[in-house]
Formats: sequence, structure tokens, C-alpha cells
Amino acid sequence: MTNTKTDKRISRHKRIRAKISGTADRPRLSVFRSNKFIYAQIIDDEKAETLGASDSKKSKAKTPVEQAKEVGEEIAKIAKEKKIEQVVFDRGGFAFAGAVKALAESAREGGLKF
Repeated sequence: MTNTKTDKRISRHKRIRAKISGTADRPRLSVFRSNKFIYAQIIDDEKAETLGASDSKKSKAKTPVEQAKEVGEEIAKIAKEKKIEQVVFDRGGFAFAGAVKALAESAREGGLKF
């Protein structure tokens, strides 16, 4: 395996995923950040199904952090509709800073607990 930035992130994500998984009671809030967009999914790993998803593709915000805040608010809204209060946060091997942190904080403000 080469040591590119992506390879390192994937190995970090594998290490995280070995320790956490989503259940019906407490699904996993998975975050993926690309160069242009940020994505969030609420996943029940036991049934292997996505309960809700949101992304920044239609966002009108200018900066990645602002886009992430919008995605966090939207994913919290989706979770409330599905009566989900607690989740396990999966940062996907990304550093908990910038857009990932903004998404997490806005999801917490929206009522999700993790």
C-alpha cells in the first residue's frame, strides 16, 4: 500500500470502523468530505440500510464550513423525523476540524446527541 493522503485516510477509517457500528437504537452518523462537497448519512449497520442522508450539492453557502453547517442542520432534521435522538459519530478518517467539526456541532445544535 502506498502512503498517499487518501490511503492514510482509508486506513484511519478502517481503524475507526473496527470500534464503532450503528444499531437500530443508536445508528451511525457517517461523514464524507470531498474536495467540493460534504455528505452525511445515518446508517443502521445491523440491517445494512441508510436511514437518511444529506449533502451540500444544493447548498447556496459560499465556504465549506458554512455548507457543512447546513448539512448538519438538515441531517438533524431528518433524524428527528425518524425519531432518532442518539447517534454514533463516524468522522470517516477525516480530522475533526473545519467542515467535519462544523457539521458535528450543527447536528448537535439540531438535537442529535453524540
